[in-house]
Amino acid sequence: MKSRDGFFTTFFISPYSRYLARWCARRGLTPNQVTTASLITALIAAGCAATGTRGGFVAAGVLLLLSFVLDCTDGQLARYSLQYSTLGAWLDATFDRAKEYAYYAGLALGAARGGDDVWALALGAMILQTCRHVVDFAFNEGSEFEGGGGGAGPAVGLSDRLDRVGWTVWARRMIVLPIGERWAMIAVLTALTTPRIVFYALLVGCALAACYTTAGRVLRSRTRRARRTDRAARALADLADYGPLVELLTGGGRGRARTGSLLAPAMAFLSSAVLLVWVISQPDPASWLTVGVAVCSALLAAAALARPLKGALDWLVPPFFRAGEYLVVLVLAARADAHGRCPRRSGWSRRSPTITTTRSTASAVAPGPHRGGWSGRPAGTKGGSSWSPSSPPCCPPQVSRSRSRHSLGSWRCWCSPRASASGWPRTITVHPPYTMKENPHDRPRAGRRRRTASAPLHRHPAQGAGAGGP
Repeated sequence: MKSRDGFFTTFFISPYSRYLARWCARRGLTPNQVTTASLITALIAAGCAATGTRGGFVAAGVLLLLSFVLDCTDGQLARYSLQYSTLGAWLDATFDRAKEYAYYAGLALGAARGGDDVWALALGAMILQTCRHVVDFAFNEGSEFEGGGGGAGPAVGLSDRLDRVGWTVWARRMIVLPIGERWAMIAVLTALTTPRIVFYALLVGCALAACYTTAGRVLRSRTRRARRTDRAARALADLADYGPLVELLTGGGRGRARTGSLLAPAMAFLSSAVLLVWVISQPDPASWLTVGVAVCSALLAAAALARPLKGALDWLVPPFFRAGEYLVVLVLAARADAHGRCPRRSGWSRRSPTITTTRSTASAVAPGPHRGGWSGRPAGTKGGSSWSPSSPPCCPPQVSRSRSRHSLGSWRCWCSPRASASGWPRTITVHPPYTMKENPHDRPRAGRRRRTASAPLHRHPAQGAGAGGP
């Protein structure tokens, strides 16, 4: 086991995974093969979580823990058989991110199947975890100073004194929520609770861990007076990933470095904050003003990178850039008017050949006489050709049945007020031999029998020739 492993890994995983590592070594397996097996196991766990069932969530939690056991086994196998490689280290780090983010997506998909939209929480968890990794990489890359480590300041001395007290070592390792503790929390909460609770706990825990680690690193950096090496400054500039436009404006960052200056992190923060605040505050960011704000953000980024990143806190520049970039994307995705973008259990489909619908709730149907009727959403199709009603570009139509319980002749498609102004709702006529029946997943109301009726489906002329016919 490694000396810096967390509490859960040290006492619950490593004592047993070493036997698995020896078993793999006797059978000639390589560390890269074990790493790949860990990735496949995590992807299967994500698929189980995507089912949206309680059994699927329990299986996903168990498989996620098994994937972590294999993740610990590959490193122990490499040390046991002396099979070290740069490719193996890269695969291990890359697959860890891929496994975790694929599992987040599986949880969000499973929640969507159950009617709970948590995609924004899943993206937020991915962004937060990515920013934590960028902070780790930037701080480690920028920790090379001229003449050694730059001297031990008060923060380092306090850390050394705390390390002499046994329980504080494990408490501090658990606070930062390393991969072992994080995956164990995700697995247990997945099996026992809902995806929404999993993401809430993950966001809160990772946010506290990020604040703790970043605050400690800032205090440690402020006490150093040594000058960062040229290699470390170039590594930070590469992590910033500023692009050719900023490089053209900065001239390659050939200015004179200032060790104690806070100009670079301040400009990087403003560069990200200006664009993010603008996108949040504007009701419709799709305008030429947004392009102008983006240009201002690029100019501030150029000001941040005009000098070599040798300041005490210049390692914060890459995390500020990445956080601003990802948060802008998250805000735009959350504000996008793309209703029904997640898979739904009920909807329109052609199945040998039937159109399946389900009873609507009060929020799923148009107001007025159509409330309490029937509704449907476009869904995927199985086998052969497919048909779906033409819909405006804003969202799939919410279909509500006419007021008459026994009339199956007309259906009305409702969408947003913006789409209604362009000619919606529209009527779809239904005739034999197509049938409309209730979704078998939904229980019928007390005292009401399931009704089926036949009808050929005629496409409305306004739907255009682009939609597929029966």
